[in-house]
Amino acid sequence: MNGYWASFLALLTAQCLLPSSGHAFFSPETYVSTFDLPYLVSDFLIVLFLAGTEVWLRLNYRYSHNLVLVSGLVISYLGFYDLFPFVNGAEIILILPVLLALVHFSRAVLYISGLSSILFLSLTYLSAHSNNPRIDWLGFGMAVIYILLGVLVGRAILERSQELRSSMESLVKSEQKLIVEKAISDKLLKMDALTGLYNHKTFHEYLENLILHCDTNGVPLHLALLDIDNFKKVNDTYGHWVGDVVLKDVAGCITELLSPNNFAARYGGEEFAVIFTDTSARQAAEEAEQIRKAIEDLPLTHSRAHPVTVSIGLCSYRPGSGKETLFRNTDDALYQAKRSGKNKVVLYESAD
Repeated sequence: MNGYWASFLALLTAQCLLPSSGHAFFSPETYVSTFDLPYLVSDFLIVLFLAGTEVWLRLNYRYSHNLVLVSGLVISYLGFYDLFPFVNGAEIILILPVLLALVHFSRAVLYISGLSSILFLSLTYLSAHSNNPRIDWLGFGMAVIYILLGVLVGRAILERSQELRSSMESLVKSEQKLIVEKAISDKLLKMDALTGLYNHKTFHEYLENLILHCDTNGVPLHLALLDIDNFKKVNDTYGHWVGDVVLKDVAGCITELLSPNNFAARYGGEEFAVIFTDTSARQAAEEAEQIRKAIEDLPLTHSRAHPVTVSIGLCSYRPGSGKETLFRNTDDALYQAKRSGKNKVVLYESAD
């Protein structure tokens, strides 16, 4: 709207300067001032329309886009009406609606603006011809040609912009596809294909970061190693495909009971690892027991004669002791659980 107000001020300035220049309306004998009533009414209508549009835009009413286009038409037509008797080449102002169509990337508005400008120009010249038969029809023809050229150039610009837009959309879609493919690829590199848990490599990367965080800030950290009891018998008795089903069901059970702050991975073979954070050793042991109990109660139809159970070794990390010590102590707790009857949770207790 600032450009519209600037255009109106330029128009008003031209009207103020024209009377002092001694221009006449078509002939020196008939002088018409730019401050006669018809022109003052025209100026008033422009101001009224611009002010109304400004208020409409500030209040965020509907159809603001269309109203801005109509404002451009009003300024150009009334501006041409004000300047036409006095200024040679005033027809150039009728190009404004064509330019507005380019700003709003609308081919329909471009055609409508061009045709309406030519129609308005024709009516103005026919009206003026009744007062002055010697009116310059050459100027009319040149103005029509300029408007048509503006429409043709505008159409070429819009077509080119549409091509660029399509290219950009295609580029964005390709980029999004690459991002999705990269995310899928990263996930495949981090996940175990069979169980859907994180794999061995990702587990160690995550644990190392957590240990560093724990050494720095003293955040509680507990590691649990879960081993499926008698898993070799399941494979030997029912086949490896049943063993895979058991692994998936156990992994699903772990995932279902895992809280958002914890982390689970398939450590290797029939062994799983769970990291408990932001909790006490007692609470970590209780959560590990819930997982053990849920696995024991799994309805495994293919290995009903060999119910699936897990032994769990659990150890709390001592800041500064390092990852190797944590794994050795957790593995010792798991070994103790296996030796003492399996299907239980053993919490490592330090000798100190």
